Amino acid sequence: DDRSVKIDMTLTAPGCPVAGEMPGWVENAVGAVEGVSGVEVNMTFDPPWSPDRMSEEAQVAVGWY
Repeated sequence: DDRSVKIDMTLTAPGCPVAGEMPGWVENAVGAVEGVSGVEVNMTFDPPWSPDRMSEEAQVAVGWY
């Protein structure tokens, strides 16, 4: 049973000041979940991020809904 996780993620802007650190943070957090055997984080900006990509819950959390 493969328990590895592949994550495709984007940031709000290609020039984000944490772009170099964020994949490591995500890899460490997901890798700490019991049962996960490996994590691969792939950064992509296609399609570009927009507020429309946020869940309703996330929009409520930041006061946009």
